[in-house]
Amino acid sequence: MYNCYTPAETTEIVSRAGAAKANTRLDKIFMSGVMAGMLLSFACATLLSTSASPWYQSEAPGLIRTIAALVFPYGLCMIVLTGSDLCTGSFLFTTVAVLHRRLSVPKMLLHWVLTFFGNLAGSLFIVAIITGYGGVFDSGAYLDEVHSFVTTKQVKPAFHQVFLRGIGANWLVCLACFLGMSGREYVSKIVGIWWPTFAFVSLGFDHVVANMFFVPMGIWHDTPGVTVGLYIWKGIIPALLGNIIGGGLFVGTYFWYFYLQGSEAPVIDGNVFDASSVGLLDVRSGNVDFGLRRKAADEETLHGTPPSEESEKKH
Repeated sequence: MYNCYTPAETTEIVSRAGAAKANTRLDKIFMSGVMAGMLLSFACATLLSTSASPWYQSEAPGLIRTIAALVFPYGLCMIVLTGSDLCTGSFLFTTVAVLHRRLSVPKMLLHWVLTFFGNLAGSLFIVAIITGYGGVFDSGAYLDEVHSFVTTKQVKPAFHQVFLRGIGANWLVCLACFLGMSGREYVSKIVGIWWPTFAFVSLGFDHVVANMFFVPMGIWHDTPGVTVGLYIWKGIIPALLGNIIGGGLFVGTYFWYFYLQGSEAPVIDGNVFDASSVGLLDVRSGNVDFGLRRKAADEETLHGTPPSEESEKKH
């Protein structure tokens, strides 16, 4: 009925992607994280710029937040479509792969660590070199918005509030990644990614990688009460823990349990998973042609895929 992968097929694709991503060469994992941090930082900068309207902030704060949330998802679209790695996305992909017994826990944790520090390095590069020395938020309403946004995001909420918002944030972000993987072509992927990401931003949830831009930007501009210690305590730790639960449990574990646990892995476009090829093939742009081998001709016929000429000759 719809030209997209079913939820079961999408969960299988996520599992294959998690295994392939975690088996990538370590330096490539780190650099993929650096790129993802930079790409998301551009979207964070756009959000701050869009929100820098004193009249809207005082008279229609909900409306300006909604408008800013509508433009922010381009960051996650760029990340998913280029195959870059957010640590928060890894909480989905590698968790499903581990539960599906295609990946070891140590490799999963290593992927988390490398992408986390890669994301941090990329975000700090944009904060310092592009928007910091670039002077993007140095004056007027833009500087006021940095101070106001970071104070609201970091100083005012309690630890448990950031933690709970972190659950909601990565629940929606990983759902966006999941829906993006279900699309068969470019536009469908973007639409799948866009709306859950819009939801997380419009609700003001806390995403640990987004905070890697927002809070250091506030520190760069001497926001009162914001320090490195406060950022680690309330900007990284609770958001990170919440993001792990939101993405790994509420999305990854749920979809694995519902569609893969106790069931035979779905066949994707006539291909089945081949563990021996994991990490050898490209996983960019949501490509599902990783860790695959072609089904036998009779199985292809069973799943509606025309058999090859050679298999027809054999029969």
